[in-house]
Amino acid sequence: MSNQRFEKQRQFLQNRLSPEGYAGLHLTIGVLVFLLAGWWFGAIAENLSPDNPLVLFDQRVAVWFHQHATTTLTHVAKAITFFGSVLGLTILSVAVALIFIVSRAWFNLFVFAVMMTGESLLNVLLKHLFHRHRPVLEHPLVTLTSYGFPSGHTMGVTVLFGLLALFLAKTVSTAGAAFAYFIAAGLVILLIGLTRVYLGAHFLSDVLGAFAASVVWLTFCWTAFETLRRRQKHRSE
Repeated sequence: MSNQRFEKQRQFLQNRLSPEGYAGLHLTIGVLVFLLAGWWFGAIAENLSPDNPLVLFDQRVAVWFHQHATTTLTHVAKAITFFGSVLGLTILSVAVALIFIVSRAWFNLFVFAVMMTGESLLNVLLKHLFHRHRPVLEHPLVTLTSYGFPSGHTMGVTVLFGLLALFLAKTVSTAGAAFAYFIAAGLVILLIGLTRVYLGAHFLSDVLGAFAASVVWLTFCWTAFETLRRRQKHRSE
């Protein structure tokens, strides 16, 4: 009886770690990433009170970047940060959508539309939930009046480029090639996040919180859609 009980546990663990099936390894990884990113976002969000060490560190970082700003760096930063703006993300999103339409990848188009639309709504909701103001600096490089936490630019590019990396990773046969896509996406996200801090548009924790929140959303949606796709494929076989 005892052996049978352990056999069931062993089989359950084996199924969760199997790359096959609709409830296998991808679902296990998705749940773990979702929980870790959710914990990370919560840890940042609960430390936004004015006297918290994180907030004091945020202010020091913002001042340091502002003191080391140069005309050249500012022009470069503004050019890079454009791709995380509403207009920049709209242009990139339309281009991606057209590729899916031309290739008749309707499921991918649906997933892409849901995730990008949901990310925008989630960002607006979180901004109005936390009501955190942006950095106040002498002679600011940019002037914005909306709330700052979490960074909309960072959330947008994280979901967009993270999703593109996931789509592209499915088209290659080697783990190295798939990993390269995620590295490239990570570099773009990092670069745009840094420009938001450099320009004084956001505190560092605004960017980190945005990254965590968008990973939560990205992981939740991708895992749900991928599980649904695999389940439908399993039923049709």
